[in-house]
Amino acid sequence: WRSSATCKPWQSGRFLPRVCERCQPPSPKAVNVMAGQGQQASAQEKPVLEDLEMPLARRETETLFQEQPETGNQYLEDALLQSYLKTHLPPKVLEEVTQDLERFGNRLLTKVKPLGWECELNPPVFRQYDAWGRRVDHIDTCSAWRRMKEIAAEEGLIAEAYERRYSNWSRLHQAVKLYLFSSFSGGFSCPLAMTDGAAKVIESLGTPGSLKTAFDRLTSRDPKKFWTSGQWMTERRGGSDVANGTETVARKQPDGTYCLYGFKWFTSAADSDVTLTLARVADAEGQVKQGSSGLSLFFLRVRDEEGRLNSIRVQRLKDKLGTRQMATAELWLHGAKAELISAEGRGVASISNMLNITRIHNVISAVAFMRRMISLSREYARRRVAFGKLLKDHPLHVQTIARMEVQTRGAFLLLMEIVRLLGLAETNMASEHDQLLLRLLIPVAKLYTGKQASAVVVEAMESFGGQGYMEDTALPVIVRDTLVLSIWEGTTNILSLDVLRSLTKSQGQVMAVFFSTVQKKLELASSTAKLEPAVKQVQDAISSLAQFMQAAGSKGAATMELAARDFSYALARIYAGTLLIEHAAQPDASSTDIAAAQRWCNQELCPVATELQNSSYEAEAALMDSALVYEGIPACASSL
Repeated sequence: WRSSATCKPWQSGRFLPRVCERCQPPSPKAVNVMAGQGQQASAQEKPVLEDLEMPLARRETETLFQEQPETGNQYLEDALLQSYLKTHLPPKVLEEVTQDLERFGNRLLTKVKPLGWECELNPPVFRQYDAWGRRVDHIDTCSAWRRMKEIAAEEGLIAEAYERRYSNWSRLHQAVKLYLFSSFSGGFSCPLAMTDGAAKVIESLGTPGSLKTAFDRLTSRDPKKFWTSGQWMTERRGGSDVANGTETVARKQPDGTYCLYGFKWFTSAADSDVTLTLARVADAEGQVKQGSSGLSLFFLRVRDEEGRLNSIRVQRLKDKLGTRQMATAELWLHGAKAELISAEGRGVASISNMLNITRIHNVISAVAFMRRMISLSREYARRRVAFGKLLKDHPLHVQTIARMEVQTRGAFLLLMEIVRLLGLAETNMASEHDQLLLRLLIPVAKLYTGKQASAVVVEAMESFGGQGYMEDTALPVIVRDTLVLSIWEGTTNILSLDVLRSLTKSQGQVMAVFFSTVQKKLELASSTAKLEPAVKQVQDAISSLAQFMQAAGSKGAATMELAARDFSYALARIYAGTLLIEHAAQPDASSTDIAAAQRWCNQELCPVATELQNSSYEAEAALMDSALVYEGIPACASSL
């Protein structure tokens, strides 16, 4: 919610609408009658009644009679987060992490939150030429954006995961800090995602000597040394299809470096210090190999020591729906000097570590935005009076928020499970079972939480009525910034197909691991009587999922491709439901933990089985899909 310390355009008089008779505030007498029909006006309501009695002249310049919701320390107000950490972290780690998170929560509230709003009010500006006509291609960012970078370093928002002072729990500690930071960060969580991904790639390559300095800077706690990284993959032919869409060419130089030539159509955090990018290495005759096997991974500095661009030209900044605080640009590479860091032709495989990390960051942002909007919505419900009583006293309103809360809890536990597994993998403590499960859950969680977040934040915006639609409340900012999460790092359909690839590459082992993990967690929770219905619902869903896989296996690849999205949704719902049950079965679980598990499992957990029964994945259904979409459009016959 917008800080009241910032400018207040509603007080300037420039934005006052004309008011017709129907829209005039009710008279004090009418208000008193309404209040008498419900509860007596509370101390919070009395100023509202008094304001209605002010002179008309003053009323014409004071048009808003609602209190701004104010949330406190985000960590201290997140009961599920605290409960999870208490359940899973070793006592000594818990003590230190708790102190750090409480301190960080206070810093977010007092320092980071105002900076985030300043970033929104002062988006980056592209200055192509200086005053004397020289081309400079400079991207000007505001001081708040630069301060965010310093705070990210000071807080170790990248370093925490690589110092590993808490062994396998370090990655989870980092993820929780990012979760608290994300919705206040003014968009700076995006460059941090790519920075984390770049550090992960370099570490996975064994931190070669030529990249040691880069790794140290990407993971530094010193604001003067800290670097952020970009991720330049998308070109003119599209985003996810890098195998066929990458046109950038790398030409080897006598000193062993490469010069890159090409056009990068979508480069997030274009003000970053370094970047990883894909290109095709040209042979002695200038020819390149097409397809994914022709792609190699390169590291490059965006600017030299004097701040001059590395043979890069900025064509323009993107005019985006959201994440406007961050510079996203179209770039021409005119011989940009770069270092080949993967084996030639192994670029896609090498950058996969970066994609896994950035997808996890995507999940972090999704859960963070859901939690932030619910926090604001529930606080507003304690202040806003409608129809004679507070919104929190309207059961239907609270029911709506409760449904959002259940969705957010499921997403949160899914996130925690992924970073727990990642922490094990990064400290060589993960079994093959853990690694297979992590490979499956990353795309599942990314695609599902992206969709969840879009639905939850829009629903939460509606809970504010007309105020939710007002720009100066900052609620639309959260909505816009959330909508990118189902697109960035792979759309829902692209990631659904990635889920199928994990099945194929593991020759089905990943699903065996999925089923056994769910069954084991359910067995541990089966002794809790109140959870028995939820346990049975998940077991029934697992049975339906197994039947679907058996039936789909006999129908061929086309059936699985049509079912990919519903299949991925089933995996997400079943696993999140299992995690909610597991958490609710803990000895110190609350009644709300049990209710959340029950309510989550009341939804359709295995939609793919239902749609199979509806013949939604047959060839005839696919033909009808095309007919429905393109009816009336000439020359659009399906190729199926």
